[in-house]
Amino acid sequence: MPVKRQIRMVADLNKCLGCHTCTMACKTMWTDRNKGQMHMYWNNVETRPGKGYPKDWETQGGWFNAQDKSAIPLPGINQGYGAPWEYNYEDVMKTKGGDAKASVLVPSPEHSGKDAYASNWDEDVGEGTFPNTFYFYLPRICNHCTDPPCVDACPRQAVYKREEDGIVLVEQARCRGYRYCIKGCPYKKIYYNPEEKIAQKCIFCYPRIEQPLGTFCATQCVGRIHHVGYADDVNSGVYKLIDKWKVALRLHPEYKTEPNVFYIPPLSPATYSPEGALGDNQRIPVEVLAKLFGDTPDQTLDQRASRILEIFGILQAEREKVAKGEHSELIDILIPHSEADRIQV
Repeated sequence: MPVKRQIRMVADLNKCLGCHTCTMACKTMWTDRNKGQMHMYWNNVETRPGKGYPKDWETQGGWFNAQDKSAIPLPGINQGYGAPWEYNYEDVMKTKGGDAKASVLVPSPEHSGKDAYASNWDEDVGEGTFPNTFYFYLPRICNHCTDPPCVDACPRQAVYKREEDGIVLVEQARCRGYRYCIKGCPYKKIYYNPEEKIAQKCIFCYPRIEQPLGTFCATQCVGRIHHVGYADDVNSGVYKLIDKWKVALRLHPEYKTEPNVFYIPPLSPATYSPEGALGDNQRIPVEVLAKLFGDTPDQTLDQRASRILEIFGILQAEREKVAKGEHSELIDILIPHSEADRIQV
């Protein structure tokens, strides 16, 4: 069924602090209630370069790149998530007086061995050689794709796009936990609940969108990195960032799903020469960013790299205008003064 409007999100990676406030806001609201949801992070913040969450999700495949879709194995119950654990908060953080029993937070059960993993296992672990090491943060939710393979994959037609706003949802009563939706999604943003034996995923906080308010990940973000709006609203920041200024790109557009979460790629400090002199190149290699972000499925990596360098040029030119005391619409959008400036639903 064609949608009447498509809601979109833009995340400015230049302002992401890696604080995980968005993750905790989402988890507290949606996946901290029922059994079987401990491993679910509908919103997670990954350190890139890194393995992501679930682990190595970019290599697990999806229907976008399979000639024989039946050949893709069904994912394991909790493939790549690691086992959840708790900390001894009550021993360390005494709230009723008296002395604490312990001075250090310790995970239980303890994680070790080659299969140990968690959502932030490789947090702040970068690449490169000192003094030109680098990393950046990548917050991820379901992309609520224009052409979502999870919808096509479900034999029960339990996964669908809402006609009014294009949000992708799972009708829980119809779901039988076959996990074909997880198999089909190349972003691995649908989770299997082994207790309830159903699939669950980000709902783009649709009850808040209907009020209208923004998503929890957007409204609780410390860095105010998110912009939320409709694709056809020419007055919204989302439209202007994507279609007018063209500074926002899709994550892995080669997956051919037309994701509706866009990213402004991160600038970075300049590199240093062996002698300690500042160079002309960005610390984060453009090739690293080009493997992640682009406009369309048919772009080559070189074309993606050229687009990213073009975006850097636009951002730098507009920043220089502001430094001279001139007005910049783009910078005004990127530095919103109120919630209404970036949440326009």
